[in-house]
Amino acid sequence: MLTLPVAVVGALAVAIGIVQPAEATPQPSKRLAKAKANSTAVKQRAAVAALAAPAEITVVEGDTVSGIAERYGLATAEVLAANGLGWSSLIFPGQRLALPGGSAPAAEEPAPAPDLARHTVVAGDTIIGIAERYGLDVAQVLSANGLGRSSLIFPGESIVLPPAGGEAIAPSPSPSPGPVAAAPVLDATPAVPEGPAPEPDRPATLTDEMRGNAQLIIDIGRQAGVSDAGILAALVAAAQESGLRNVDSGDRDSLGLFQQRPSQGWGTPEEVLDPVRATRAFFGGPDGPNVGRAPGLLDLDGWTEMPADAAAQAVQKSAHPDHYAKWVAAASVWLAELG
Repeated sequence: MLTLPVAVVGALAVAIGIVQPAEATPQPSKRLAKAKANSTAVKQRAAVAALAAPAEITVVEGDTVSGIAERYGLATAEVLAANGLGWSSLIFPGQRLALPGGSAPAAEEPAPAPDLARHTVVAGDTIIGIAERYGLDVAQVLSANGLGRSSLIFPGESIVLPPAGGEAIAPSPSPSPGPVAAAPVLDATPAVPEGPAPEPDRPATLTDEMRGNAQLIIDIGRQAGVSDAGILAALVAAAQESGLRNVDSGDRDSLGLFQQRPSQGWGTPEEVLDPVRATRAFFGGPDGPNVGRAPGLLDLDGWTEMPADAAAQAVQKSAHPDHYAKWVAAASVWLAELG
């Protein structure tokens, strides 16, 4: 048998019962099985990551929506949709983002200590003054609260006081509140935001582009005789929809400052990308460019009785109506400053 071909030897071995047929046949390559195993392992790792996702996370400096989605095994589009964001939206340190299907607590976000000291802002307060009062470093106070050099603080806002020397800080008694007025934050290096909206009641710093578009909305509103309430609703809508930027992309066919959709009667793509026309279309009314098509704010019954965020939603008809409210405080500051 030593001189016979291997195939003949195998056949003879089966015939005389020395080995079973499977043993006599050369083994197939395991490369395909290994590839399948690797593919299964990847899917299992993604499933584990998705199961470990918390219901909500807090954005830290350097985070991006795509990075967060990848971290928890989610699709970027799912995270954007769950938070009412677009592909051109910005996210900021301190902002809270919901994760679709998440339930487990985030390991990297431990709950704050129960004795975490806070200071309630009163009229005239500045971050520098608060830091000096408690013997803290200005940069640490800014960082602990997700603030930057040009951020604003407001009477009634709660400021976290980071521990000094490893011990909790006992806050001084809060002075009696005075008239509501914005208190500017000075000094210290700001955290650079990347990408949508700040958390509620935390105004975003206006870039030159954002400031120019905010001023445009205010000026057009004034020319049309729109009240402060209507202009505030327009600022809130534009801040949520585009971050006050005239973007050339968005969800489905949404475009421009207000993310208006040509397919819904707001105009041609070129028209909705014209910030002047887009703003006039948002306000609407008998002199608006969209009479008989998409109704603007002035075309809606009862809009004057609505809060600014509800009025913005009434025009925009967003799938995420609750996301406008977080811009009301910031838009009020912009209107007071630029209006």
